[in-house]
Amino acid sequence: MKAKHAARAAVAAVWLYEGLWCQLLHGDPDQEKIVAAAPLLGPAALTGIGLAEVALAAWVLTGRWPRAAAVTQTVLLVAFNAGGLLFARDHITDAGRMLTANAALLALAWLLAAPETADA
Repeated sequence: MKAKHAARAAVAAVWLYEGLWCQLLHGDPDQEKIVAAAPLLGPAALTGIGLAEVALAAWVLTGRWPRAAAVTQTVLLVAFNAGGLLFARDHITDAGRMLTANAALLALAWLLAAPETADA
């Protein structure tokens, strides 16, 4: 059970870092450029994305509705990655690294969503 708590903390830490540091505190200027390059998104979108990511971190930490959390994380990461690659590719320094890291994050999110077994 301790491993599951550590996995939750790791996934939540990624969302908290991305949402709080990168978006809300403007710690990563490339994030602003990526969001600005997407059509129909204004400056407030960065704040909205940051708040959503911080909320997602809190949700993951609770351990409630892990499948719904995994689905939500998957939808958001696919949308964020697709949007970034379609509209702001020149602001993404290493797309392969981004996709690999996000695949690892989603693998962990889906492991957290797996039902408990007697062997676990």
